[in-house]
Amino acid sequence: MRMDWLPISAALLVTGALALCLGSFLLPSSDSTADTLRIVQQQGGQWLTVAAIFFLASVCLTLGLPAVLTLFDRRGWTLGMISAIVLEVGFIGTAGFAMLMVFFRSLVITDALRDQGLEDASSEAGLTVFLGVWIAGLYLGELLLGIALLRARATPRWVPFALIAHALSFVVSSFLPELLAKSLILLLVAGFCGIAIQATQPGPRRRYS
Repeated sequence: MRMDWLPISAALLVTGALALCLGSFLLPSSDSTADTLRIVQQQGGQWLTVAAIFFLASVCLTLGLPAVLTLFDRRGWTLGMISAIVLEVGFIGTAGFAMLMVFFRSLVITDALRDQGLEDASSEAGLTVFLGVWIAGLYLGELLLGIALLRARATPRWVPFALIAHALSFVVSSFLPELLAKSLILLLVAGFCGIAIQATQPGPRRRYS
């Protein structure tokens, strides 16, 4: 009996988006290096849980990308493929960030990293570049995917608009209250859910104006 991979990929896409959302809400926020060290020392279990959730999100989102690509035929195919590649950079970066969180906790609980050491490490050029590429991959890939979906007209218009809105929210999120800023990731979840639903629709692909 042949197993259809598309529903599985679509389900993993939604699972990854929900995991990314959950991890973002559970990730403790801090205003200083001292706060970060205190959080890791006092909430180590939560810190490791968030790292595991981010890693799960990375794997599921990667396996969910094929479902996204099924929405593109000739219209928007090139841009859709580019957005998938850029997104994959962000997804791999999410897994790397999860591993970095685990390694960082190990340094803290063994007393190998103190306030000044954390300040120096956070300003190191290699780490800064890694974090920049990771964030750019997620938000730029999401923006390109939203534009590609608008061109392909393969989903209801609210789906790409939700993705584009979340991508652009990166510019203003730092000026918003913490809870509201974190809640904006629900736009990404909604967009990926819309993609998954549309990708698994039976019959000919419908075009949306």
